[in-house]
Amino acid sequence: MADPVSSSAQSIAVSALRAQQSRMRIIAENLANANSTSRTAGGDPYRRQAPVFQATKVAGGTGVKMSRAAPDQTPFKTDYDPGNPSADAQGYVKQPNVDSLVEAMDMRDAQRAYEANLNVIETVRSMDQRTLDLLKR
Repeated sequence: MADPVSSSAQSIAVSALRAQQSRMRIIAENLANANSTSRTAGGDPYRRQAPVFQATKVAGGTGVKMSRAAPDQTPFKTDYDPGNPSADAQGYVKQPNVDSLVEAMDMRDAQRAYEANLNVIETVRSMDQRTLDLLKR
């Protein structure tokens, strides 16, 4: 029978793993669309998405989940390229509001958080095993 504290710690860590995995998917989507312009003249390009997290009940505690991806309202940058099919009447093309450097830093942060939660799970399992070993004596 699992210790309720161990079970709670694992449930919380698992919820965080899932949230970070969702965050990494959003970041990957942003990076994949970093150079995507509009298909119509003067239209808006890809808009960066930002994960929104919320607290959620898990076995024995409060975990976290990604509730949605919210569009980043940062203004688009423009480039003068009158020959581009996406250019507006003045010859400017709107570029996505995705900064690849920011996305790379966010991805590294998400990876570290993911690894930290994996370490929590491994530590809890190790502590449970040590407890069982002590009880066997």
